[in-house]
Amino acid sequence: MNKNKRVFLIIAVIFFLVMLYIGYDISSRTTFPGSKGNLKERIAPSDSLKIHEQERKN
Repeated sequence: MNKNKRVFLIIAVIFFLVMLYIGYDISSRTTFPGSKGNLKERIAPSDSLKIHEQERKN
């Protein structure tokens, strides 16, 4: 194997490992959208904020 192929393979493996790490990092910080159910904040955040503001005024 000549030097150019070896350098290319090393760079390709490093790139692949970095992409795997980034994918794992992103997936560990997020949750599946269907796992939380329908919370008030997710359905209509502006409406729920108005309700909370009205409750505070009363």
